[in-house]
Amino acid sequence: QVQLVESGGGLVQPGGSLRLSCAASRTIFSINVMGWYRQAPGKQRELVADITNGGRTNYADSVKGRFTISRDNAKRTVTLQMNSLKPEETAVYYCNAVYGVDSYWGQGTQVTVSS
Repeated sequence: QVQLVESGGGLVQPGGSLRLSCAASRTIFSINVMGWYRQAPGKQRELVADITNGGRTNYADSVKGRFTISRDNAKRTVTLQMNSLKPEETAVYYCNAVYGVDSYWGQGTQVTVSS
C-alpha cells in the first residue's frame, strides 16, 4: 500500500508557473511508473506526464515544452513543474503510481489559472 500526497496547487494568473509535488509514503524505487493526471469539471481525467523508474518521461502533446516531470527517489517525491499556464488547464491534478497491477492515487490538488 502506497499513500500519495500532492501539494503545490493554488491560484495562478495565465502565463504563470506552479510546481506540484507528490510525496509517497514508501520508497518509489520499486514503483514502475509515476505520473500526473488532471481532471477539469465535467471532463475525463487525462494524463499530463509520467516518468518511469528509469527516468524516461512522457508528456501530453499539449504540455510539451512547458511542463517538466522529475523524480527524486531519495526524497520519495515526484515533481511537476508547470510553466506558461493557460486558463483551460484549470483542473484537479492527481498523482498516480503504478507498481505491477496495482495503481495508487493521491487525493488531488486544485490548480486554478485565472486573472
